[in-house]
Amino acid sequence: MKINYLLNLLLILVGQISFSQDYYLHCGTIIDTKSGKELKNKTIVISKNKIVKIEEGFITKAKEADIEINLKNKYLLPGLIDLHVHIEGDYDSHSYLSKYVDNEADVAFQSVRAAETTLLTGFTTVRDLGGTGVNISLRNAINKGVVKGPRIYTAGKSIATTGGHADPTNGSNRKLVGDPGPHEGVINSPEDAVKAVRERYKEGADVIKITATGGVLSVAKNSKNPQFTIEEIKAIVSTAKDYNMLTAAHAHGDEGIQRAILGGIKTIEHGTYMSEESMDLMKKYDTYLVPTLTAGKEVEKNAEIRGFYPEIVVPKAREIGPKIQATFSKAYKKGVKIAFGTDASVFPHGNNAKEFSYMVLGGMPPIEAIQAATITNAFLLGIDNEVGQIKEGFLADIIAVNENPLLKINTLENVPFVMKDGVIYKN
Repeated sequence: MKINYLLNLLLILVGQISFSQDYYLHCGTIIDTKSGKELKNKTIVISKNKIVKIEEGFITKAKEADIEINLKNKYLLPGLIDLHVHIEGDYDSHSYLSKYVDNEADVAFQSVRAAETTLLTGFTTVRDLGGTGVNISLRNAINKGVVKGPRIYTAGKSIATTGGHADPTNGSNRKLVGDPGPHEGVINSPEDAVKAVRERYKEGADVIKITATGGVLSVAKNSKNPQFTIEEIKAIVSTAKDYNMLTAAHAHGDEGIQRAILGGIKTIEHGTYMSEESMDLMKKYDTYLVPTLTAGKEVEKNAEIRGFYPEIVVPKAREIGPKIQATFSKAYKKGVKIAFGTDASVFPHGNNAKEFSYMVLGGMPPIEAIQAATITNAFLLGIDNEVGQIKEGFLADIIAVNENPLLKINTLENVPFVMKDGVIYKN
């Protein structure tokens, strides 16, 4: 007997056998993101990383090793999805200097903190729309369980044009500017565009992001001008399609927005100066708007802090906040499809859920804002048969909040329970 006991103990220690442990979540209310209904008094049974059963009432655990979790006074939702973040760190008054001072290792440590913060506030999946490439390594580290963070779909390095928003040498000393090309994510022809997409694929990116117009925070005068030809955009979209990569376009100005839509881009990020004609085009071409309202509010606020941004940025930042909110409201009421995205890093990571309140303020009902951050985003990422709903057979990405988000949307800013892939990260 003693020999068998010691043998079994040894096998456990070396990982040859393990005890099966399931979770039984006793749920007061589940928000069904598909129907918008509230499902009362259910038990979610989780085995490994999946939801295997959703039972009526509060079911007792089947095995001694199983764990019951009391969420009877909570409201449960699927893990939230943010379709526009920059996970490598936070934007602050030092950011313009940091790119010359920080090493990749410095960026990596910042990104680890940002990733964990994002996860612990209820966002179990994100789309990272541009960084140095550390975002790719971070995704891999999270997938291996080395660090804690959300499931990441990343663009790696955004694709820009020479001197355009996301040209990594903007604002540099002339001796440092050089002539970046497709390898660095800078293009000037359809041929360059094809190569830049293939470079991103080679580096391990999941999605493609372009900067179709000028940007607010780049060290350049114009935030509205178009910066890609439609031929360049079509070459990017066509190549991305070959590699099954979702495409996104940072776009503030209307001409750049229209070129991106006509070129086949799937999501328009920001859309600040979008005309009604562009809204009609978005409906015609089944293009989605990712409004990033929180970022607009943040840059407007920071523009009033002396020295926070370079002087060339300040007038752009002051203008963008109120305009982006009004455009969102108009686009929503006109029937443009809306996806949830925040531009986290422009504001501190962890405040992503503030976006919900701004969306509701703009006229979107709470359930539709929640659906934008769950089933809509899951669909766009091509994972709508795995996440975005609390449903049997889906991954166990589950969060809980204290109050009913259909009545008080800002309760999503305080998430006391987070499970991702069947692992509890916050309880």
